[in-house]
Amino acid sequence: MAAHQEKKLAEERKHQNMKNGTKAPQGQWGRAWEVDWFSLASILFLLMFAPLIVYYFIMSCAQYQCSLTDPLLDLLTGNKHLSDIWNRTPMLTYWAAGIYSLWVTFQVILYMSIPDFCHKFLPGYVGGVQEGAVTPAGAVNKYEINGLQAWIITHMLWFANAFCLHFFSPTIIFDNWIPLLWCANILGYAVSTFAMIKGYFFPTNAKDCKFTGNFFYDYMMGIEFNPRIGKWFDFKLFFNGRPGIVAWTLINLSFAAKQQELYGEVTNSMILVNVLQGIYVLDFFWNEAWYLKTIDICHDHFGWYLGWGDCVWLPYLYTLQGLYLVYNPVHLCTAHAVGVLILGLLGYYIFRVTNHQKDLFRRTDGNCRIWGKRPEYIECSYMSVDGTKYYSKLMTSGFWGWARHFNYTGDLMGSLAYCLACGFEHILPYFYIIYMTILLTHRCIRDEHRCSSKYGKDWKRYTAVVPYRLLPGIF
Repeated sequence: MAAHQEKKLAEERKHQNMKNGTKAPQGQWGRAWEVDWFSLASILFLLMFAPLIVYYFIMSCAQYQCSLTDPLLDLLTGNKHLSDIWNRTPMLTYWAAGIYSLWVTFQVILYMSIPDFCHKFLPGYVGGVQEGAVTPAGAVNKYEINGLQAWIITHMLWFANAFCLHFFSPTIIFDNWIPLLWCANILGYAVSTFAMIKGYFFPTNAKDCKFTGNFFYDYMMGIEFNPRIGKWFDFKLFFNGRPGIVAWTLINLSFAAKQQELYGEVTNSMILVNVLQGIYVLDFFWNEAWYLKTIDICHDHFGWYLGWGDCVWLPYLYTLQGLYLVYNPVHLCTAHAVGVLILGLLGYYIFRVTNHQKDLFRRTDGNCRIWGKRPEYIECSYMSVDGTKYYSKLMTSGFWGWARHFNYTGDLMGSLAYCLACGFEHILPYFYIIYMTILLTHRCIRDEHRCSSKYGKDWKRYTAVVPYRLLPGIF
């Protein structure tokens, strides 16, 4: 009910500002208040077809050796009907439902019940209770950062089972991959729907809710900024990192185990995928406190985009390289393997150092050294929803002087390395770099639109100093 009252108050403030000839302060921060036809069409397309896209990729591997064209050719030529493909698709089983329920419950227990202890003995690691960024309504949430701990415990148990206990096969994830897909979809839709209902009737913070009046947009992009149950269970932090990203490395390990079972060896391409993606996952959890300052936590509301995306899209499409290599084992020559490794590590280095520079700059308020020099920056200010004025600085030194999102450039280099490890026989494993290029380019534009609204003229001064987004001299 509080959310309904906040919705009415927001509409009244909007009309009052329009009457006075000023822009509503809510429009300065966060997602849109009004939905144009193109955005609505895009959202309807994703809501209808994104689950089918995931199914198509997984089905093409299970039935067509990962060929994306053969299923379409079979259907167009009449060799097969949709019913033939569907009838060969494994259905939801009680076994898969039990595995998935146990997995999610275990991650909830690790998230909620075991305070972080890694920060007490790992130098440089920031864990335990940490504060997030200021929300649009001026609130500051606290988080229990224990993702690295959850990852370590989970993987210790995984290896203990694989080499000593033998309660289940290490190939269990691959063997139930499609039945687990149905479980992930059920959770994704259940969480997204619950978040929608919660935003309307019992939000955590009504002042941080946004309503456009368009059901589909609100369902996809979310109403609540930081939906929570109790003091510590934060939907955004949990679902983005656990169960999705903790599962990422376990999924790859299961794929490697299946390759060993089928062919008697694990190829160097599979090892590269496991190592490079494992570095990325570990980096995420080592810097989980830093993640509290990123776009997902600081700006995105929690809806289907994050809820279903974290449960289904992330674990199923981010792991396509490993899945592909089970069906199409690739043995790379030494030069190819070394090239992939160098590209992946260089991309990670750029990604990590760029983010470290920004984090260091923020933590010290600019009183630090970037590449041996005092950093240069643009002074700027912005207003929160309650009218409070805040001051900030936008760095123009180091990698941030090369491009406004050079961390994304490193991310894309790493993404390309994962794909190149799979050779050149099929396009399926290259979906990841195609998707990441679209995602990060769109994120650049979305982030800059938000920053332009937030900082106004100060943002124009910043873009004049740093004119490129991703590639210096090009884009």
